[in-house]
Amino acid sequence: MSERTGIPLSTIAKVEHDRLTLTYDKLMQLSQRLNIRMSDLFSEADESPEAPITARRSIGRLGGAIRVNTPNYEYFYLCPELRRKRMVPIVTRVRAHSIEEFGELVHHRGEEYIYVLQGPVEIHTEFYEPVVLETGESIYIDSTMGHAYIAPKGHDEALLLGICSSADDDLMDSLMALHGDLPVARPRSVKRLTAKR
Repeated sequence: MSERTGIPLSTIAKVEHDRLTLTYDKLMQLSQRLNIRMSDLFSEADESPEAPITARRSIGRLGGAIRVNTPNYEYFYLCPELRRKRMVPIVTRVRAHSIEEFGELVHHRGEEYIYVLQGPVEIHTEFYEPVVLETGESIYIDSTMGHAYIAPKGHDEALLLGICSSADDDLMDSLMALHGDLPVARPRSVKRLTAKR
């Protein structure tokens, strides 16, 4: 290290044993010759161990989902027994038929991926023109941007699989807060969700 930095070995030894402090000029010389930022010289080594394997697992069955019924959607929050999730899987039945009927666009933290299980569905977002997606198509959006999903004219409803994600551990709580005081229930029948109307 002495050869690479041009700083005498005795000086480096004194710094390592906390008997000498390098001047700004010497610190600059050290960082330039080692090709690292000066701030890296003062940062603590990351000694945090790798995140432990939690071995969490949950089977996402509609019969065990949390069901929330709103004027625009019928939500089925899957895998509800897992706490502090960073991804929340949701099967959603879309019932609103116009953006006027839908009302104010929805905003929440994170991002979301929507896959159309049974379409078509019209996607409205704050900064883009509406787009219609058919069965088997998908969209990925920033959820902080206002958004709404609409069953297009001539269609009773659409069925979506959504994955909401966020770095926040309380994502599920923040999503449930969007529903206010609406009743939360468990679905009675899986057939009811997928049956044609």
